[in-house]
Amino acid sequence: MSAHAPETPPWCVYILRCRDGSLYTGITNDLDKRLGEHREGRGSRFVRSRLPFTLAWSEPAASRSDALRREASIKKMDRAGKLHLISG
Repeated sequence: MSAHAPETPPWCVYILRCRDGSLYTGITNDLDKRLGEHREGRGSRFVRSRLPFTLAWSEPAASRSDALRREASIKKMDRAGKLHLISG
């Protein structure tokens, strides 16, 4: 019998649409937990001051590095680019 390392949870990149229409981009390896933290005001300061929010978009990433790279590329987009991305 061989020992198996615990499976690493998948990473994802997500965009929230806040109460004021602003968009917040982040990464996590547990989306449900992270959304709960945001809802409880324990997530980012940006979202905390703009509650409530809706999850507008998410995309899986193979690793934390991939998620960070994708997050950085999204943050470089202008608002129109982000809206196009979340519209599907």
